[in-house]
Amino acid sequence: MIASEASLAPELAISEWFNTPVPLTLSGLRGRPVFLHSFQLLCPGCMAQAIPQVQRIERVFAHTDLQIIGIHTVFEHHAAMSPVTLKAFLHEYRLKSPVGVDRAEEGSDVPVTMQRFRLRGTPSSVLIGRDGTILHQAFGVEDDIAVGARIAMALSASPAQSAAAGDDACADSVCASPMPSVVTP
Repeated sequence: MIASEASLAPELAISEWFNTPVPLTLSGLRGRPVFLHSFQLLCPGCMAQAIPQVQRIERVFAHTDLQIIGIHTVFEHHAAMSPVTLKAFLHEYRLKSPVGVDRAEEGSDVPVTMQRFRLRGTPSSVLIGRDGTILHQAFGVEDDIAVGARIAMALSASPAQSAAAGDDACADSVCASPMPSVVTP
């Protein structure tokens, strides 16, 4: 099954990248699951819960092809959360995954990527399947076990399974596991 254009995750709009030698695009990452996390430096929930969770995800899934991308989505206190401050923060908190600064749009306090994904605030997360479709989107911090289960299912899914599962893979606190394939010698 091929994902339709309407079901594909929108492209990122990034003004500056950290922790990566080249800019990243979701279209360029097609074939790999992607975990986006949107945060602000002055967001209490981001600092107390979301950033530590991302650090755990980085450690647990370091041996996989999961691409973790942070999106510094500033929609308030713009002057206090500059790229210089972000660079120091990333160094101090030892975040290893790429982080992009969500591009500001003239005349709007809401950055472009935040608008494209219809994020309600920070922290937010988006899990994108190997085929580029959004598998799950959340506002706030979810339990580690639920996030880990969703990521594991995205890692084990083929592109066709990823598109077929969608958000229904984990609903009502229950995660459905795709049927394992039988490997013959």
